[in-house]
Amino acid sequence: MVCVHARQSELEKMGAPALSKLVLAQMNRIEHLELMVAKLQRQHFGPKSEKAAINADQLMLSLSGTVIEAQPVVQVPPRASEDKTTRPPRKSRALPPHLPREVRTHFPEHTTCPCCNGELRKFSEDVSEMLEYIPASFFVIRHVRPKMSCRKCSTVVRAPAPERVLDRGLPGPGLLAHVITAKYCDHTPLHRQSQIFAREGVDLDRSILARWVGEAAALLEPVAEVLRRYVLDTEKLHGDDTPLPVLAPGTGKTKTGRFWTYVRDNRPAGDNRAPAVWFAYSPDRKGEHPQRHLAKFEGILQADAFAGFNKLYQSGAIQEAPCMAHIRRKFFDLMKAHQSPIATEAVERIRALYRIEKGIRGKSADERRDVRSARARPLFDDMRRWMEQALTQLAPKSETAAAIHYALGLWDALARYLDDGRIEIDNMIAERALRPVAIGRRNYFFAGSDAGGRRAAILYSLIGTARLNGLDPEAYLR
Repeated sequence: MVCVHARQSELEKMGAPALSKLVLAQMNRIEHLELMVAKLQRQHFGPKSEKAAINADQLMLSLSGTVIEAQPVVQVPPRASEDKTTRPPRKSRALPPHLPREVRTHFPEHTTCPCCNGELRKFSEDVSEMLEYIPASFFVIRHVRPKMSCRKCSTVVRAPAPERVLDRGLPGPGLLAHVITAKYCDHTPLHRQSQIFAREGVDLDRSILARWVGEAAALLEPVAEVLRRYVLDTEKLHGDDTPLPVLAPGTGKTKTGRFWTYVRDNRPAGDNRAPAVWFAYSPDRKGEHPQRHLAKFEGILQADAFAGFNKLYQSGAIQEAPCMAHIRRKFFDLMKAHQSPIATEAVERIRALYRIEKGIRGKSADERRDVRSARARPLFDDMRRWMEQALTQLAPKSETAAAIHYALGLWDALARYLDDGRIEIDNMIAERALRPVAIGRRNYFFAGSDAGGRRAAILYSLIGTARLNGLDPEAYLR
C-alpha cells in the first residue's frame, strides 16, 4: 500500500509532457507484451500455417492504401436444392500395381445349383482387393567357409572372410540403414527403436545402436565431403540455421549448439541439375562459423538478416538476398495479435507479390525476370512508398513501426530478386530443409555431445539430399 501511495505522489509531481511520455512508453510496452502473448498462444494452441484469411467483417484494404468499410452481408435463405451438402468426388482406391499379389479364389459352398441341383459352370468373376501388411522382421545371414586341405601337402585353403559394414560388427547394411533412417528421417529415437526390436525378440541396447550410428557416420563422412563441394559449387545458395540442445557433461544441463544448412536448389528457376543440402554443426552461433563454411563461395546467398552473415557481404564476392517471408511473418503476427489495419494491408500487399511468383515457378530465369519487371516491380515500389507514409502515422517505438523499419532496412537488398530471375522471393527452401531437425528435437530432446552433433549433420545431409531428389533414404543408404 505504501508503494502505491508513493507511486501516486511521484505521478502528481510529474508535468504533462513527462506524463505523456510515460503513458506512451507504457502503451508501447503493453503492445509488445500482448504481441508476445499472442505469438505464444498461437505457437502452442493455434494453427502452424501462416495463411491469412480476411473475414468479411474485417476492414477491406485496397492496395492504394484507402480503407473501405466492408458491406453488410445479406443472409439469403438457401433453396431446397441447396440444402443437401454436395459430397466431394470419391478418390480412387486402386492399389499400386507394383505390390505383389496373393490370389485367393473363393468357390461357392455348393458344387451344384441350390435351385435345380444342376451342374455349375463359371461364366464371370468378381474381383476385390484388400491391402495387408507383414511386419518387418529380422533374419540372420550365416556365412559358412569350409576349410579345404590338400591331400598331398596338407595345405589348408578357405575363402576370405566376407566384408562387413562395421569392423567386426554385427549389423548388415540393411539393418544399419534402417536404424539411421528411423532416427534422422522418421524421428524415432534410439531408445524407442530398442523397445521395438525387443518386441521382435532381439535385444539391442540403445548404447549399441548409438555406437553403430557413430561408426556409420564416420564411414559416410567422405561422401558428405563430396556433397559439401557439390552444394557450394553453385551461383546461388540458400542458408539458414536452427538451435539444437546438446548435453553439457558434468553440469546436468544442456547447452545450445547450432545446425547450419546450405541448400543448392535452382529448380524453381528452371535449372534441372540435382538439388542437394549440406548440414554443418557448431557448438554456438558465432558469425565465424558461416564465414568459415562459405570462405570459398562466390555468388548469391539467400538468408535471413542474421548479423553473422554481414561480414560475408563486405568484399562483394557474396551478394545478399534477404527473405520476404521473414518480413511478412512480423506483420502476420501483428495482424493476428492486434488486428492492425496497417499490418493487414502489409500482408495483403506481400500476398500480391507471391501470387506473381506462383505463376512463374519453374520458368527460366530470363522469363521470371521479365515478368517481375513488368508486374512485381510497380507493386514493390508502391509498397515502399506506402510503408514510408505509414511510419508518419505510427508511434516511433510501436511494434508495427519496428516491423516496417525491419523491412525498409532490407529493401534495397530484397529488390535484387526483381532484376535476377535466379533469386527467390524468400528463403523457404532452406527453412524446409531444417524441418526434419525441428521435428526430431521434439522426440530425442538433445544431442549427447558436440561429436554427436557433427555425426548428425553428416546423416542429415545425406538423408535430406536423398529426399530432395525423390529417393527412398533407407534404400539409398543401404
